[in-house]
Amino acid sequence: MAAPPLLDLPLVDERLAADISSGLRAVESLLRTHVESEDGFVTEASRHLIEAGGKRFRATLVLLAAQFGDPAAPGVIPGAVVVELTHLATLYHDDVMDEAPVRRGSPSANARWNNTVAILTGDYLFARASELLAGLGEEAIRIQAQTFSRLVRGQIRETVGPAEGEDPIQHYLDVMSDKTGSLIATSGQFGAMLAGAPEDLVWTITRACEAIGVAFQLSDDILDIASDTDESGKTPGTDLREGIVTLPVLQVLSSTDPADARLRDLVTSDLTHHDRHAEALALLRENPAMARARAELQRWADRAREDILTLPDIPARAAFESLCDYVVKRTG
Repeated sequence: MAAPPLLDLPLVDERLAADISSGLRAVESLLRTHVESEDGFVTEASRHLIEAGGKRFRATLVLLAAQFGDPAAPGVIPGAVVVELTHLATLYHDDVMDEAPVRRGSPSANARWNNTVAILTGDYLFARASELLAGLGEEAIRIQAQTFSRLVRGQIRETVGPAEGEDPIQHYLDVMSDKTGSLIATSGQFGAMLAGAPEDLVWTITRACEAIGVAFQLSDDILDIASDTDESGKTPGTDLREGIVTLPVLQVLSSTDPADARLRDLVTSDLTHHDRHAEALALLRENPAMARARAELQRWADRAREDILTLPDIPARAAFESLCDYVVKRTG
């Protein structure tokens, strides 16, 4: 079975690239077999998003972090599958909440079947992740429980919005830390911990991966506005059209510059009309809010790099450093 393509990173070391590719093949194999059920429909629904593809970013981080211990340790591949199953389960639920018709270029589960099937399939994947997790020890179970708590808290806080008097930008960053950063942090933590890396390295990698996770979300926010062809597969400005408030929009809304009055009016209005959407997208692309959003992205990438540079100087550290560059450069 072929491994998913590696992120476009200059891993430099050919042996490391070969190790990660081999690990990803093992992850892909276990991922597919572990969701099999005696019921053919359950298997089909569970494999729906697996077969739609994906970079297996979280699994890659598990494997990279494991390089700081014994990457061949028996818990590493199952740990990578646990985080991928958890991520996939959240996608099934997200698509229901967002009423999304497409995921990874294929019909979403809720579009192909219905919301009930999508929700129950997500629940099934959470359960399968828990079964695999049970063999990884009490500490791994505790970490996963805390991660799941943060994932749900982040989703709730995003749904409810900032409290009265709360800074909307800080609220947004806190939500991203919980909703996106937490599972990516756990990917690094599982990889290092299950490989037997020293405890101080485990915590350093965990912090760095959480910052990388937030940075990736912020770069997606910027790409949605700035790119001609969004890496996520969405049409540029999709979040804007759907009224999803991302960091560039929050930066506009925080501005008191009279020159931004028209754009503030647009981003708080119905942008399903083509002309209004096109105007808002054009104005936002040229607005200083984009520079402020990029500066925030750079801040998170630098935070990750600061921790990464304290790690032992092995090829995996260079790969993590490249990841910090990649997350910034992908926004152009």
